[in-house]
Amino acid sequence: MSADERTFVIVGASLAGGKAAETLRAEGFTGRVVLIGEETEPPYERPPLSKGYLLGNDPREQAFLHEPDWWQQQGIELLLGRRATMLDAASHTVTLDGVAELRYDKLLLATGSRVRGLRVPGHDLHHVRYLRTVDESDALLADLRGGGKRVVVIGAGWIGMEVAAAARHHGAEVTVVEREPLPLRSVLGDEVAALYRDLHEHHGVRFRFGSGVRELRGEGRELTTVVLDDGTELPADIAVVAIGVEPATELAVAADLTVANGVATDSTLRTSDPDIYACGDVAAVPSALAGGPLRVEHWARAHDSGPAAARSMLGQPVEFDAMPFFFTDQYDLGMEFSGWFPPGGYAQVVFRGDPALKDGKVPEYLVFWLDDQRRVRAGMNVNVWDVADQIQALIRAGVAVDPARLADPSVPLTDLLP
Repeated sequence: MSADERTFVIVGASLAGGKAAETLRAEGFTGRVVLIGEETEPPYERPPLSKGYLLGNDPREQAFLHEPDWWQQQGIELLLGRRATMLDAASHTVTLDGVAELRYDKLLLATGSRVRGLRVPGHDLHHVRYLRTVDESDALLADLRGGGKRVVVIGAGWIGMEVAAAARHHGAEVTVVEREPLPLRSVLGDEVAALYRDLHEHHGVRFRFGSGVRELRGEGRELTTVVLDDGTELPADIAVVAIGVEPATELAVAADLTVANGVATDSTLRTSDPDIYACGDVAAVPSALAGGPLRVEHWARAHDSGPAAARSMLGQPVEFDAMPFFFTDQYDLGMEFSGWFPPGGYAQVVFRGDPALKDGKVPEYLVFWLDDQRRVRAGMNVNVWDVADQIQALIRAGVAVDPARLADPSVPLTDLLP
């Protein structure tokens, strides 16, 4: 079969899926490209939903990958508002909305993640919000505008903390409820998580650590109260549920693909079926840094793995092992994080610069997480720019470093490389 007779189907009109479709055309594929998305919006980037757009600083359209007519100009069929309900690897078909079958020659799963729901009494009251889609960001922004709202954020991960910062920006009273004793603890560890607690408390956020939510109460259908496990009642006009996500693996399970905390792939992003690939949040990809399969739920993974998967589908040589990378903006703090370690999986934290708040001003510093062999496993630059490549080089080098030299701002990071 010639290339222009083949049909490549991408399930998930996400950033990863959109970048894959874009790359297929850029690499000269002239066959049929079909991009299927449950949402009615064309592919967009998710970071603005909890950052610039939610703050009211950036326009909505800035989040979108391309102008709406670009997809048609490229001959990419966008099937939006359609749900892939079954994947049959043997017959090479994907079923849409339980009815229509679409045959493929190669298929890419870019289905991403789904938010974890809060299943307590009152979970369906008005103004109980989630933040995963652009429509959900629209609704939350409308709720926050005008100020003076009482907001309870349930969960102190990245989305929860960015929502808390945005809500304070809009003049809301904010309480964050978190079962752990610190925000972001599983990702950053106690030493750095405490800095984020201090930052948010400086900006007026209140925390209720060591607690979950037992019930949401309302008058009629309107939310009025968040009830904690211990019976404490928090007045609330808005509750934002940010208790994590889980990979959308339903189609992979239906197709009998190997699934283990995501859709398992090899380094070419091919799944256990030779004609099915996976990328983005849903893919568990071999990682030298992790020493095994790693699934990453951040923008850079979607941005980078979509094009890699497209090239792999075209038969080009691909060895995907990109460095995990993410960023956040909260108040006047901007940071970039490179690397990975499991929760608690480090032996030492080394700061380059003083991370403490002074007179309310966020300082400029670097922080590194070292393992028990003094190798850099991850690094973060806070309000310091153009050093991420150097940090990533240190991580990739995998050599022991002198913590004293690592902490010394007068020693260039490049001098620590072998």
